Amino acid sequence: MNEPVLRLEGASVRRGDTVLLDQVDWRVESGQNWVVLGPNGSGKSTLLRLAALRLHPSEGSVSVLGETLGRTDTRVLRRRIGYAASALADSLRPGIDAADVVMTARFGALEPWWHDYDDADRQRARELLTQVGCGDRADHAFGTLSSGERQRVLLARTLMTDPGILLLDEPTAALDLGGREDLVGTLAGLAAEPDTPPMALVTHHVEEIPPGFTHCLMLADGRVAAVGPLDEVLTDEALSDCYGLDLRLDTAAGRWTVRVAPGS
Repeated sequence: MNEPVLRLEGASVRRGDTVLLDQVDWRVESGQNWVVLGPNGSGKSTLLRLAALRLHPSEGSVSVLGETLGRTDTRVLRRRIGYAASALADSLRPGIDAADVVMTARFGALEPWWHDYDDADRQRARELLTQVGCGDRADHAFGTLSSGERQRVLLARTLMTDPGILLLDEPTAALDLGGREDLVGTLAGLAAEPDTPPMALVTHHVEEIPPGFTHCLMLADGRVAAVGPLDEVLTDEALSDCYGLDLRLDTAAGRWTVRVAPGS
């Protein structure tokens, strides 16, 4: 059996008496694209920080791309993980060009003057911006971009190092309907490309699950509430239990919608 791209075994994260994640098992294989669902405070962002090697578990193990956290140089391994979260956007200087935001991912940096880059690096950054539909913003300051454009730039950044896995923490947060649909379409396009590595997308909303995503992990109170193939796991009952509401799911053209059951 091939080594999984990502494997968490009995992974827990505690902060004092607070349990953020509790004995989570998760295995991501090549060719899979995952959506991570759950209410606020369920541990979704903590889970992705573990997978991105930005956080150590209090107990259990984390293995990514054949390397185990605690037994490898995380500074090197992180460059093989495409990771985008709101904290990264907040760390970027508003005046940095979009192309430089993408290019600096080669060394996991935030500024272009920290390392040396060549013309191939600059060209690749621009090509990736074009791939995600933001090529005409390459020379624009990051701080002048719309929320949707910023998310596209960060998505391009995750691809800069030819990563083995993409981890996207609520990329559609704060986007309007048009921006959300544009980004969902971009993610669906990436999912359809055979060279795209496995993806894991954290979201609150089933409406944001792109076509082409294959598996689902639901978290509630830091524990795994459901896990497996998307069509098997994403059910009225599982989602209702996860969110504590009586919910009804509908699907059409590869997209999902949810509503609260009448009279509940």
